[in-house]
Amino acid sequence: MSMLRAMPVLQVQDVVASAAFYERLGFFHHGVWGDPPGFCIVQRDGISIALDGGDAPAPTNQWWAAYVYVEDVTRLHAEFSALELTDLTEIRRGNPYGCDDFDVIDPDGHRIAFGQDMEPGASAGLADPAEAPSE
Repeated sequence: MSMLRAMPVLQVQDVVASAAFYERLGFFHHGVWGDPPGFCIVQRDGISIALDGGDAPAPTNQWWAAYVYVEDVTRLHAEFSALELTDLTEIRRGNPYGCDDFDVIDPDGHRIAFGQDMEPGASAGLADPAEAPSE
C-alpha cells in the first residue's frame, strides 16, 4: 500500500483570518466548518494545509511548520513579494540539502518554506528506501 500525500495541520487563533492570509498567497478553500469557525482546508495546486482553530497557542518548538516544493522558487518569490507581506525572507541559495528556498510567516507565527530542488534529477526529502541505512 502506498502513501499518497500529507497535509500539515496548523493550530491557528482565528480560522477566518488565517484562511484569508493563505488566500492572499493563492490558496483557495471550499468553506470554513464550525460555529464559531473552527476548521478550514486551504489548497493550491496539489498542496493542502489544514487550519485548526482553538484557544491553544501555536506551537513554538518548530522551525518550519511545512516545506512546500515548488517548480520555480524565483517566480513564486516575486509573486509573494508583490503582495508586500510583512514576513517574507529573501531566497536562500546553495543550501547543503540541494534546495533554494524562502520562508513566509503566517499570522500565527507558522514558518512555511517554499523550495525548489536545484540538482537535476534530485528530489530533496525523497530518498530511495533501498538506500536507507540499516540498523
